[in-house]
Amino acid sequence: MNLSGPIDFRPKLISALRHYSMEKFKSDLVAGIVVGIVALPLAIAFGIASGVSPTVGLITAIIGGFIVSAAGGCSVQIGGPTGAFIVIVYNIISNFGLEGLAVATFMAGLILVALGCFRLGTVIKFIPYPIVVGFTAGIALTIFSTQINDFLGLGLRNVPGEFIPKWGMYLSNLSNVNLTTLAVGVASLLIIILTPKVSRRLPGALIAIIIVSTAVYFIPGVSVETIGDRFGSLPTDIPQPHGFELNMATINRLLPSAFTIAILGAIESLLSSTVADGVTGSHTNSNTELIGQGMANIVVPFFGGIPVTGAIARTMTNITNGGRTPVAGIIHAIVLFVIFLFLMPLINLVPMSCLAAVLIVVSYNMSGWRTIRGIFHNPKSDISVLILTFLLTVIFDLTIAIEMGLLLAVILFLRRVMENTEIKVYSDQLDIADGSETTLHEVLNVNPGVEVYEIDGPFFFGVATKFDEMMRTTLGSKPRVRIIRMRKVPFIDSTAIHNLEMLIKSSHEEDIHVVLSGVKENVRESLTKAGIDSLLGPGHICDHITKAVEMANKLAPASSVTTTSQSIA
Repeated sequence: MNLSGPIDFRPKLISALRHYSMEKFKSDLVAGIVVGIVALPLAIAFGIASGVSPTVGLITAIIGGFIVSAAGGCSVQIGGPTGAFIVIVYNIISNFGLEGLAVATFMAGLILVALGCFRLGTVIKFIPYPIVVGFTAGIALTIFSTQINDFLGLGLRNVPGEFIPKWGMYLSNLSNVNLTTLAVGVASLLIIILTPKVSRRLPGALIAIIIVSTAVYFIPGVSVETIGDRFGSLPTDIPQPHGFELNMATINRLLPSAFTIAILGAIESLLSSTVADGVTGSHTNSNTELIGQGMANIVVPFFGGIPVTGAIARTMTNITNGGRTPVAGIIHAIVLFVIFLFLMPLINLVPMSCLAAVLIVVSYNMSGWRTIRGIFHNPKSDISVLILTFLLTVIFDLTIAIEMGLLLAVILFLRRVMENTEIKVYSDQLDIADGSETTLHEVLNVNPGVEVYEIDGPFFFGVATKFDEMMRTTLGSKPRVRIIRMRKVPFIDSTAIHNLEMLIKSSHEEDIHVVLSGVKENVRESLTKAGIDSLLGPGHICDHITKAVEMANKLAPASSVTTTSQSIA
């Protein structure tokens, strides 16, 4: 990973257009139209569930989807609003208003661009899988809980944002269920579920919206709340760009939310592109993808939009319908724009319970319950991370869930590294090939008064403490020389260097020599910068254990060293 190299920004659109053909355009055109149709109900539903109007959801899909395809690093990625952002967007609007959301989204875009410019695209992919599964499942349950009011037709206003109080209000108002609204929701749900059994190419959500909206409009006596009833007549003009206030006080208040949007967007986009690469055989430029996602999130807030990221379901729809270049994503944005200009009056007729059914299916697909069941067969540490992230997402919010989940994962990772880092103690004889695959074993005689410690693994703060404790517990009579064998130490951190410095100083006070053996070049460079070489004395850092033992045997008063060789079959 090179943080100081040139910016890795190579949009896939540019390379795709170099060898573009009419045949590719036909495939992209069909895929783009299909994805645009599929994206329509999702963009509307995600916008409403996030606490904004359907228009905002569509504007986000149009502008954000265009920029992601034009500037991203994945050939088939479809960008737009997604279910993963519903919870965080809703909370930001509740606490900071629409302008706060605009500022947070803008800062998240800057963070994403910075991640891409510093070539951190591959690092994002290494976020532990249990964390991703945990907060995705938590988001799914939260989305489901936000749709119960509209699905059952409870007619509640000012529903609490917190999970437990929200369900408390639902349960105390079950007697207010509107049977007509519930019937419309159940019918929508059945259509969405059964449509793929007829044809997987048919967008179940759109079919449900068309059939149910038509039925509600033409059947006499059916009265349910629609989008038009709640939001009024929807505008058909692209909003004029507008600014927002950005100062240090605002940045400090919204930076945690912006960080959450950026990390969540990066994870979802790169997961989507990884899945797409596995299907198409293409290769996503992760850094360019992050820069493209960042650019979309920088621009969208000026038009009142919500956060943009790669959408796995829409990306897979693009692939299965023949899309293979970013042109398909651009066509998808154009299709949505045409619908926005000419068909918005029809959107007013869509029942809210129908949209609730769409989001209930989305939440079920997001839940990943089969994956969760599989993770419960994994080590307890993975299960702990999953459960903690899930509960924090549901009970508190996504910002805390991601931060605590990452913290716990890092702690558990460090513990595993510490457990796998061995510290061995040798006396009398030392087999220099011990721990290697060679069949030629050379055994060195170690004089009395010489202790050999071997560190097998990274030498960082946790291991440094473990090493100090082991030395205290294994010391018998005071030695004359301590050899620390470091052939298997890939890196050393400042805490380990400090502990090593303290060990050397305390050993010198007791007239004990310290010799280092097998130090790798990068580790030796760190030790030299810290002045450890001068503290040890000339020649006390050896490149091989044979030289270290030879020096130690000379420093310790004993007979001369002897060496034997044995060939092990």
